[in-house]
Amino acid sequence: MKIKTNNIKSIRPFLDKLALPREKSHKGQNGKVLVIGGSTLFHSSPIWAAEIASHFADLVHFSSTAENNEIITSLKISFRDGMIIHQKDIPDYVAEDDAVLVGPGMVRSEIQNSNFKIQNFQDIFAIQDEGQYARELTHYLFFNFPEKRFVIDAGALQMIDTAWLQLLKQPAIITPHQFEFERLFGISVANLSSDEKKVQIKKAALENNCVILLKSIDDFISDGDTVIQVIGGNQGLTKGGTGDVLAGLVVSLYAKNDPIESAVIASFVLKKAAEKLSQSKGHWYNTSNLLEIIPDVLTELVYNKNA
Repeated sequence: MKIKTNNIKSIRPFLDKLALPREKSHKGQNGKVLVIGGSTLFHSSPIWAAEIASHFADLVHFSSTAENNEIITSLKISFRDGMIIHQKDIPDYVAEDDAVLVGPGMVRSEIQNSNFKIQNFQDIFAIQDEGQYARELTHYLFFNFPEKRFVIDAGALQMIDTAWLQLLKQPAIITPHQFEFERLFGISVANLSSDEKKVQIKKAALENNCVILLKSIDDFISDGDTVIQVIGGNQGLTKGGTGDVLAGLVVSLYAKNDPIESAVIASFVLKKAAEKLSQSKGHWYNTSNLLEIIPDVLTELVYNKNA
């Protein structure tokens, strides 16, 4: 199936299934999301993800790997639309929230110890190598909260083992670009045709109990049963931060929607937002511009049936 941003009718079947905030609903009933990310190298990535999620989820909780007070203070200033939580409290909020994003701003490392003897979460919290921390944390969350809806992105995606995806009762949505797909599944798709990509992505999703949102010029989404190709956007989406915004949008939708609908709508909306921004800014828009316009784009798509 192909969905094109210049053909709104093609996305309409997915939009018609989108869970909208209910009248007379209470705080938290329209989605609670936890974003876990960041490192000593990357601070903005998880904030971008959390900021876009705050538009669509009732509650957004945020946890960074940063330890020093200067970083935490900076995050509190930068992110005002959610609650910053300490690393030690991550399990409590995973248990509470509907969907969890792990990975934006995290880093990979060559340390990949597969001997998981850690039982106490505080042992994970004490890990010094940030890549190993991302690996141990993701395994701990999968093993102890298999019923949760996870979105795995960036650094965490580069540190997991595919076998862990089988632990989950609900499929994780993973958001690799083409090189992360190759690293994770051992298959290069960069030079394949669209039809060949569809075959490989569908196969990987089926065998690994997940929904794959492959980020490329055209995005490809599969749950192992069907494959959707999302066509649109422009070269302004090559900028750093756009993948973090996509991941944050995906997790906020996944809190109350099926994984395929969440991934497809998020991909479509990001590309449509890029196209609208290009009308006034060419290809020289930035991540902050995307954060500002995406709620307007989705509003127009959902409520203006003639859009």
